[in-house]
Amino acid sequence: MILYGSSLSPYVRKVLAFAGEKGIELELRPSGLQERPPEFLEASPFKKMPALVDGNYKLADSSAIVHYLEAKHPEPAMIPADPQLRGKTIWFDEFADTILVACGAKIFFNLIVAPRFLGMPGDPDAAQQAELNDLPPILEYLERTVPDDSGYLVGDALTLADLAVASPFANFRHTKTKVCPERYPRTVAYVDRILARPSLGPWIERERVILAKQAV
Repeated sequence: MILYGSSLSPYVRKVLAFAGEKGIELELRPSGLQERPPEFLEASPFKKMPALVDGNYKLADSSAIVHYLEAKHPEPAMIPADPQLRGKTIWFDEFADTILVACGAKIFFNLIVAPRFLGMPGDPDAAQQAELNDLPPILEYLERTVPDDSGYLVGDALTLADLAVASPFANFRHTKTKVCPERYPRTVAYVDRILARPSLGPWIERERVILAKQAV
């Protein structure tokens, strides 16, 4: 299976981690703002990443892709069958994809994507306002919600919810966005634990190398 996109995207990173936890091998092929291979455009008609190609089957959108992978490779289960647990898992995926990523995108685009990849000035003020005004309510919600031990967001096992919620925090790290461990200790410990998993850690390290080169 081929996945088009860049792991710098929280959506792409989520899919890569989801596949990694299931032992599914995905070939990541670059595609983004400037690289748009024809096969990517066939799979993603609105040019959004990620896009998946599995033989003759093509599919776009990270949530659609993970549900496809879950149905095709049901073990280990990453989307619970129990109705209440499944509902919560889908809620956290939606929360991450819309509320959390929307905040992070204002920061990441203006501080990294625009100046380093598009050769255009970003808007640092917009990034700062997102960090000061948009991010705190999100962190306060997570601080009330995430487990305070080695647990997971839904049930007693890792699910899509954990990968979806943790993934955008890698972008916060890349932009050095402050998430105060004194104010949000549970959130910081939880995110650190999930991002350190083998399904996520190596991708984030590769991203650091890419961004270091782009900064030169």
